[in-house]
Amino acid sequence: MAHKKAPPVRHDDPEMTGQRARNITGELRRKRGDTLVGTLEELYHIDFGVRSDMQLDTLRETLGEDEIAKLIRKARG
Repeated sequence: MAHKKAPPVRHDDPEMTGQRARNITGELRRKRGDTLVGTLEELYHIDFGVRSDMQLDTLRETLGEDEIAKLIRKARG
């Protein structure tokens, strides 16, 4: 059985760095909740003002935002 080829990666979000995986419909896949905030701070060159060992799910809950782009906008002011 042949595997379906993934759609090409589009860099349509100016806040998106690197290549993020997309699902079959072309939407960005959700970032894992156990990702450390420090990893995101290094990747996006921002400071969320929390401990770097906090998990992404906890940050989402604390700031009341689900999307990484919205979390980044809040951190940048």
